[in-house]
Order: sequence, then structure tokens, then C-alpha cells
Amino acid sequence: MVRCPGRGIAAAMVWVAFTSAAGAETLAATVEQWGLLGSWAVDCSARPDRDKGALLTYEIRKDGRVMYGRNFGDAKDENEVVSATVNAEGLLNVMVYFPSLQQTREFGLLLTQEGSLRAIYNRNERGVYTIKDGKYVATGAPTPPQQRCD
Repeated sequence: MVRCPGRGIAAAMVWVAFTSAAGAETLAATVEQWGLLGSWAVDCSARPDRDKGALLTYEIRKDGRVMYGRNFGDAKDENEVVSATVNAEGLLNVMVYFPSLQQTREFGLLLTQEGSLRAIYNRNERGVYTIKDGKYVATGAPTPPQQRCD
């Protein structure tokens, strides 16, 4: 019996495309239902600034990808959200790939009852934290609440 490897490859490609599309829909639905979409800042009336506060934007593109934009005033970038899950306590665990840094970072976000957003943790792929337990590792200061700006 002669097998046709082309069919197997084609079937695998269709499966990968289908599961990628299904995963993108699930990711988009997760961030939308959780309430992440839109722009966030510590002070929405202030101009974005690297030291005083960036404007952070989460959006779903027409192709279904979820993007994370950062506006620091003097610099901007866009990075793809590769996963998002909600844990039992309601914390949104987000993984974002940063091509400019050549790394994936994971952060946990909490939506408070008042509607503000707080970063609870932020770590790189090696597990090194910049934010842990809602505090900046370098200073011990609590992360400030961010307000929806749109």
C-alpha cells in the first residue's frame, strides 16, 4: 500500500490553522469578558510618560489577535498577547510576547470592585519578578491602580 504523505501534511496544516483560530477566539473572548479591553493609565488626564505613567491599550484586531500597546510618550510599541486565563480568584494571567525584548512576559492583573486595574505580578520567562504580590520588587512600593481611559 502506497501512502501519500502530502495528505497527512495538508491535514496537519488544516488542524493547526483550525486550532490556532479556535485559540484566538478563546483568547479574545477571555480578555473581552474579563473587562481588559480598552486603554488604561494611572492618570488618564496626563500625557503618557516613561517615568510618570504609560498609556496601556488592549485591543482585538480584525484577524482575531489580541494586541497590547504601550505608549510611553517618547516611544510606542505593540505586542501580541499569546494567552490569557482567569484563575479561581478572578486574577487575569496574561502572557505577552515582546519582539523588541526577545522575551515573553507573564503578568497577573486584578480588576477591583471600583473598576480600576492593578498589576499583581510581572515576571519574565525565567521567573524573575519585577512585580510580586502587588508590589514593585525593586522598591517594595505597591503598584498603583490604573483607570480606564476610554
